[in-house]
Amino acid sequence: MSLSVSQLLEGSGAAPVKDLGAVFGLNSDSRRIELGELFFALPGAAVHGNAFIADAVGRGALAVVTDLVPAQDPGVPVIVVPDVRAAYARAAARIFAPQPQTVVAVTGTNGKTSVASFVRQIWQQAGIAGASIGTLGVQTATRHIEGSLTTPDARSIHQNMRALKGQGIDHVALEASSHGLDQRRLEGMRFAAVAFTNLTRDHLDYHADMDEYRAAKLRLFSDLLADGGTAVVYMDDPGHAAFLAAAVDRGAKLLGVGHAPGAAIQILSVTTQGYGQRVEVRFEGETVSFHLPLTGEFQVGNALVATGLAIASGVPKAQAFAALEQLRGAKGRLELIAEHNGAAVFVDYSHTPGALKTALVALRPYVTRDLRVVFGAGGDRDKGKRPQMGAVAAELADKIIVTDDNPRTEVAATIRAEIMHAVPRAAEIGDRGEAISTAVAALQPGDVLLVAGKGHEDYQIIGTTKHHFSDHQAVAEAIKRL
Repeated sequence: MSLSVSQLLEGSGAAPVKDLGAVFGLNSDSRRIELGELFFALPGAAVHGNAFIADAVGRGALAVVTDLVPAQDPGVPVIVVPDVRAAYARAAARIFAPQPQTVVAVTGTNGKTSVASFVRQIWQQAGIAGASIGTLGVQTATRHIEGSLTTPDARSIHQNMRALKGQGIDHVALEASSHGLDQRRLEGMRFAAVAFTNLTRDHLDYHADMDEYRAAKLRLFSDLLADGGTAVVYMDDPGHAAFLAAAVDRGAKLLGVGHAPGAAIQILSVTTQGYGQRVEVRFEGETVSFHLPLTGEFQVGNALVATGLAIASGVPKAQAFAALEQLRGAKGRLELIAEHNGAAVFVDYSHTPGALKTALVALRPYVTRDLRVVFGAGGDRDKGKRPQMGAVAAELADKIIVTDDNPRTEVAATIRAEIMHAVPRAAEIGDRGEAISTAVAALQPGDVLLVAGKGHEDYQIIGTTKHHFSDHQAVAEAIKRL
């Protein structure tokens, strides 16, 4: 689609722009600018996009949109706006039109990937062509395009949305991260329904404190929910009140999920059945019972939050609840990947204290001997959570191996030491493959092993280089050797 600069920047606070002709594209990466496109100079963590204006102009940028007047005249029009990130996302939404009609989003520290995947699966069971966008990439019933960000950059999001529309998909479930919300990557969207799962410590290497972290996530409810939209709130989480209040302020239709009598989808009982669960809930005065083929009571909450989003987006309630019996867990989310010597091995993406606690608590009912865990912590990330993760393991696991996660540019041994300070009884094995192999070799009947931290990832970042590494593969190879 081609639009004028004025059309693309409508509502951004830009001064009137003279006719520059039709614009066929835009980018915030100067290296990818093509002739006649707009270059958006976004503020970065270390360098402002203005540093790349000359490169963008040299590649054919028609004009520059920025929030900071450049030091030198680049030789093309410069348009200054108050919030260049928001302007970029809105412009991307306009140039990559049309897009799917019904879009829902979920935010929270944990559970976003599972909820988005579950909503897509419920739509599929109800005969609705849908997609999910998030940590695992773009997924439909027939395609999977891997991604690297929970919430992709604004251009990628809207480009993906138009591509999905072109495939006949009009329903999309999207993960909304605190980074994506804070950086305005979702501007230009209005969500038919939004959801909150939980709030625990994470990303404090980016956000100044928990208040700032919470505020970023609240934007999904206060700023991006469509008029008359629905807010699904998991009420069992202690942090739910702020999201409930934001939904009330927005005038949203409320749909609470949890054990509380006031929840619209009230959980009445959860009973373990093998590695699945029998769940009974009350919704709109009726009692509904179903078998959820997923491990861990936290997945009951995720599945019901997804149910709320599906119902809010048009799925009849009977079909939504019936679909839960067919759910498949998202890759690397408390995923049972092997059984060896009478023991079970799970892989999980838990890389925060709260997520690690949730995973270990979920697995304890399946243990008749020892609950074992192998985990580490990422480098160049929030250091404060490392001893907290160690303390969680010390409290909830019987046998512990501390290993490397993605050390990045930090000294791996230092990261391990910061964890070990809170759990000195743990074994320390830096090489992640060796740590997993050691844990698998020690398994006895009745044990459960959790390999935590990387989940679906098939790489390990050491320094600035990605090396192939998969927890799934490492477990399989360890078992094969035995």
